[in-house]
Amino acid sequence: MNITRTDIDALNAVINISLDRKDFGDKVARVLNDYRKNANIPGFRKGHVPMGMIKKQYETAVTADEVNKILREQLETYLREEKIDLLGNPLPKAPNEAFDWKADQMQFDFELGIAPQFEVRMDVLKKVIQHQIEASDKMIDEQLTYIRKQYGKLVSQAHPNKDFEITAQFVNTDLEIDTIANFTLADIKAKKAITALKAATTSDTLTLDIKGLFQDDATVKKILKLEDAALADLKGTLEVSLKEVNQRVLAELNQELFDKLYEAGTVTSEKELRLKVKEGMEQQFVSQSDQKLLNDVTECLVEKTKFDLPADFLKKWMQTSGKETLSAEEAIAEYDRSEKGIRYQLIEGKIIEDNKLELNFEELKDFTADLVRNQMMQYGQQPEQEQLDGIVGNILQNPEESRRISDQLMTSKMLNFFKAEAPLKVKKVSFDTFVKEAYGKA
Repeated sequence: MNITRTDIDALNAVINISLDRKDFGDKVARVLNDYRKNANIPGFRKGHVPMGMIKKQYETAVTADEVNKILREQLETYLREEKIDLLGNPLPKAPNEAFDWKADQMQFDFELGIAPQFEVRMDVLKKVIQHQIEASDKMIDEQLTYIRKQYGKLVSQAHPNKDFEITAQFVNTDLEIDTIANFTLADIKAKKAITALKAATTSDTLTLDIKGLFQDDATVKKILKLEDAALADLKGTLEVSLKEVNQRVLAELNQELFDKLYEAGTVTSEKELRLKVKEGMEQQFVSQSDQKLLNDVTECLVEKTKFDLPADFLKKWMQTSGKETLSAEEAIAEYDRSEKGIRYQLIEGKIIEDNKLELNFEELKDFTADLVRNQMMQYGQQPEQEQLDGIVGNILQNPEESRRISDQLMTSKMLNFFKAEAPLKVKKVSFDTFVKEAYGKA
């Protein structure tokens, strides 16, 4: 047996494996002998079928099977020992139609796509912006109002009025509408309906025209619980039966509220509360700015890090690498869709290798434990260490979950690396400005 490598260029090579019959002949003979022992062929006792008949029926298939086993083993060993960094998998060149499986010597060729050599430079990221989103006073005010509503109280009222919360049943038999919903007068557009509602009291039933009743389609869908397709057919009237009318009295900004929101004594004034709320909101913005940063870094590195790919090889490989075989045209289209992803995978792999960012199992366990702990704390649970270890162990035994969490951890490590090592432009912005810059809309 002999293995040789011929480099076509820096990104393409051919591996030739030459086999002599002595490399596989004994294995083929053993398999055929086992077939002979177990063959049930009419006219012959079991185990006494002539070997010539067995060879005629099975020798070619058995030879091909044993040869392919040797080729796989030898090719894997050669690639590992030679430390050849591949893209895709080796592609066997199809033998010609006259290939002789009974020959004493056989030649097999495998095409290789070689991963390119390149350098990743962090200075290409000097124009990439790392957004630090700040909560505006308006956003803080809105959040405080929401908190005060949540911790406030409901006071029953005789008639609907501005900002009162109304619970009513909406019925139209023909349109198959029968639902109970909460709303305020701000959701109503028709002035006559607003006047009628203000004069009504609980247990009253009003008949109101559907057309023009609500402020917009979104409000209609929310209150009447309808899909988009049903909006075009809305006509006639609604029977609106008032069930409750409540005024929500906001909670006072006092120590009692502060201690409900945070650990007792950690917030003692409205100023400190605003700072805490601001801090919490801005922490929630981090994931959005991080995702934007990662997207921008990815785009920039792919654009600025120049290297060639064995494109023709990859297109050919893509034809047979999936569940279904692709045509040449489909493979070209798949390559065009995948090229950026391939380039970034290579760039990311290079960064991980050069900067020793590989994951280890202890990191993965700790990261998983933090995810579980934070999720349980959202439901007011504080797990004991033994319980936490059991949950983490079960999660990481699931290959899909383990892979998903590993991807999350590596994304986190890459983000931290870019923030620490890349010359990013840090820019403080309001949330509205960030949305406009990130998504092109206010």
